[in-house]
Amino acid sequence: MDKLKRRWGIATNYDLVIIFIVFAINGSLSAKISSYLMNLLDINRENTHWSLYYFILIVLVLPLYPFLLMFFGYLFGQSKFFFPFSKKMLQRIGLGFIFKKQKD
Repeated sequence: MDKLKRRWGIATNYDLVIIFIVFAINGSLSAKISSYLMNLLDINRENTHWSLYYFILIVLVLPLYPFLLMFFGYLFGQSKFFFPFSKKMLQRIGLGFIFKKQKD
């Protein structure tokens, strides 16, 4: 655990536990919300080919996950850890323009 704390720049075990809790809540909730959105769009396993179904599910989860991560990180007082983490994740999936500053 010490190696992980050093890598992430975390000082206490309490902060590490809170970060793990945020990851757990976020993963479950982003999958649940994506599933709800797919049901809302009437996309399910019965009427959609499995490959298309999972492709759409991944497309919904990928942008949702970092935003929820920032939200729950803020709620749990770990925004200093989760905002840069989410920013890097959004840049990797091609949505980094959201954090670009406008030039005057």
